[in-house]
This record gives sequence, structure tokens and C-alpha cells, in this order.
Amino acid sequence: MQFSTPLVSGRLIRRYMRFLSDVELDTGDIVKAHCPNPGSMMGLKDEGLRVWLEGNDDPRKKLDWGWRLVELPETFVGIDTGAANRVVAQALAAGIDGLTGYDTIRPEVKYREKSRVDFLLSASDRPDCYLEVKSVTLSRQTGLAEFPDSVTARGAKHLGDLAAMVAQGHRAVLLFLVQRSDCTRVTLADDIDPTYAAAFATAMDAGVEVMCIDCTVTSQGISVRNTLPFD
Repeated sequence: MQFSTPLVSGRLIRRYMRFLSDVELDTGDIVKAHCPNPGSMMGLKDEGLRVWLEGNDDPRKKLDWGWRLVELPETFVGIDTGAANRVVAQALAAGIDGLTGYDTIRPEVKYREKSRVDFLLSASDRPDCYLEVKSVTLSRQTGLAEFPDSVTARGAKHLGDLAAMVAQGHRAVLLFLVQRSDCTRVTLADDIDPTYAAAFATAMDAGVEVMCIDCTVTSQGISVRNTLPFD
């Protein structure tokens, strides 16, 4: 996934009200940017961090800037949770090991009660595959990516929905997309959300599969890289 317009860099002044941030650009201008991440962004919202913004001229958007990346010493981190599905969509079209052989790939399909699955993969010779994508940015230990970075009741509900699809004879996959390249394995942050961890265990027992993939992240774009093990 390539960014629509060239990113510009600056220093984070603050992130506030979850979806807003103030950034001092390298030019010295101070701008307000949309923060497309509802999580805690632990370790990625400290004052002074170098961040990368994407400009837009869409009159429907209230802000002229969108926050896309944090630059850490060892890696860029993609903080836009919405970008995860776009990255996975392109990867599915090219072929992801373990998710090939399906004739149709449909995004944002309604299922269950008040739920949409990120992707529904279908073929005439196999059960449908319900694919849920979760963007992972948290890393509190070197080499270890963790999900979630805040309590997510919605995420726990999604796990129950996926388990229900398995019970109906379908395939269900939870894909953790690690939007950084400095991690070698993935695990649950069960100390942050023990309810999610319990729902995860129940879903795995029910037959929901888990996949983990990290990303190559640059100021030009984000693409899938390696399959990672889940601890």
C-alpha cells in the first residue's frame, strides 16, 4: 500500500481526545492532525517523537493532515488502524500463504448481530473463510509485539462471532498485522485486557485460527513482510 501523497515529518507535540494531535513540522509550522487510532498508542505518543503526516485536500475532511507513522530508532510504526485492511487487501490479491485458493474476496461483509467481518473469502470447493484483521503496534519488550494496547470489548465480541462461524462449519481466521518490522513474535497483552485474553482462548478452543504477519514500513508505504509465530 503506497501513501496517496508524500508524507512530511515533524515532532509530536501532543496527542489528545484520542483522535487529535498537534505536530510541529520540520518547517516550524504547527498543525493539527487527525489521529486514526482509537487505542492507547502506548510508547508511540510521547512528546518529541518524530512522526510523519499525510496531507489531503479533501473538502469533506475537517483537518488538512492525517498522522500515519511514528519513527523509532529501529523501525517505522504504522499507527493508522484503517490502513491495516488496505495492506491486507493488497496482500490477499497477491496471495498470502494459508489464505489462497479462494475465488472471491469480499471486504466488510455483514454477519452476525451488528458485526462486519473484514474479509469473506469464498470458493465453490471449500467452506467460506471469515477473516478478521487486527492492527498491532504495541511492543513493550524487544522483539515482542502485543495486542491489544487497550481494553477492547469490540475485539472480544469479534472473537465470539468468529467462533460462531466455525460452529456453523465455516473457517475463521484472526490475522494480527504487526505494523512494524522490529518484532519476531506476537503475543497477547493479557495484563491490559484479561477479558480479551479469555475470549481469545475460548475462540482458539472453538477452532478459530490465528495468523501473524509483520510489515515493511517506510515513508512511502506499508506492505506485508514475514509470517511471525504466536506465543
